[in-house]
Amino acid sequence: MKQATGKVSTHVVVGAVIAVAIAAGIVAVVLLDTIGAGGSGLSQAYEYDAVSLARFDPNLLMYEEEAPAFPSGFQRSRALALDKEGRIYVAGDQGLRVFDRRGNLERAAEFSAEPWCLTVTDDGAVYLGMRDHVEVLDGQGKRLASWDPLGEEAVLTSIARYKDHVFVADAGHRVVLHYDLEGNLISHIGEKDPDREIPGFIIPSPYFDLAVAPDGLLRVSNPGRNRIEAYTFDGDLELWWGQSGIRIERFCGCCNPVNFAMLSDGSYVTAEKGLIRVKVYEPDGTFRGVVAGPDQLVAGGAPRVFESPDDAEASAFDVAVDADGRVYVLDTIENKVRVFTKSKQDIRE
Repeated sequence: MKQATGKVSTHVVVGAVIAVAIAAGIVAVVLLDTIGAGGSGLSQAYEYDAVSLARFDPNLLMYEEEAPAFPSGFQRSRALALDKEGRIYVAGDQGLRVFDRRGNLERAAEFSAEPWCLTVTDDGAVYLGMRDHVEVLDGQGKRLASWDPLGEEAVLTSIARYKDHVFVADAGHRVVLHYDLEGNLISHIGEKDPDREIPGFIIPSPYFDLAVAPDGLLRVSNPGRNRIEAYTFDGDLELWWGQSGIRIERFCGCCNPVNFAMLSDGSYVTAEKGLIRVKVYEPDGTFRGVVAGPDQLVAGGAPRVFESPDDAEASAFDVAVDADGRVYVLDTIENKVRVFTKSKQDIRE
C-alpha cells in the first residue's frame, strides 16, 4: 500500500504506462482467438500458454461453492447487490430481479432503459445507475426520483450511498460524482490534478467500481493502473495499492480489477476479467487468497477468449458479500448467481 506523499514523478508515470503496455501485450496474446474461423494464425503453443497462465497453487484456494448456482433470468446480467436481510438483487436487460437467499424469485421490475449498476441501502431504497442518470426506487420497485441526465458520454458503472452521501462512478467521463441525497451534485472526485497529487483515472473499458470502506474512506478502482485508490469525501487521494502482472497476487491485463466488494473487516474481494478470477486482499492490499479461479468459474478453466465487444463485457463478473462473509459472484457468461463460502483459514495464519 502506498500513500500520497509527494508530486507524481514523470518517470513513474512513464514507467506505469510501459508496464500497462507490456501487460496489455501479454493479455492480447492470451485473449486472441487462435483457432476457428476467426483465428489469428498463431500456433497452438499460444493457446497452451493461455491455459498455463490460468494456473495457480491450489493451496491458495480458500473458498468453495456453497450450493448450485441459480439463474438470473436475464440475457445480459449487469450488476449484483445484497440488502441487509440477505436478499439478492440482480440488474440486467431492462429490469431488476430480487431473490431470497435460496435463489427463489421474490419480485421483479421492468424499466424503459437498461440499468448498469445498483446499490441497496439499509432503509430499503434502491439506487439504480442507468447509463446516463440515477433513479431511486423504494423497496417495492416504485420510482421515487430520477436525477438529471449526465450527457451522451456518461456511462454509470457503480453507485454507493453512505449516510447523506451518494457516489457514482462515471466511466464515460472518468470521474466519480459526489451527490447529496436529493441528487444535487456536490463535487467531482479523482479528476487529474498534479497539485493535489492525483494522476487521474484510466478507464479502458466500461468497468469502474467504488465502495465506501469501514474506515470511512471512498475506495475506487483505477483499472487502467491496476490498482484501488482511497479518497476522502473532499477528494483528497490518501493511498493506493495494486500491481500489474499475471501472478495470482497481481492484476492482469489492461483494465483490472473490474469490480470489488468490501468485507466487514475492511478486506477486499476483487474480480478480474480475461483471466477470470475472484480473490481476497487484506485491508492494506496484501494478497490473502483465492475465492475462485478460472477452473472454478469458466467451462474448461481457460482464460476467456474475446470474440466480440459483447463477449468481452460478458467476462466481467460482479461480486458482493454478506455479513457472514459469503461471496456472491454474478456470472455474466452463464447469467447465474454463484455463492462461495470460506473452506479454510488463511494459509499465512
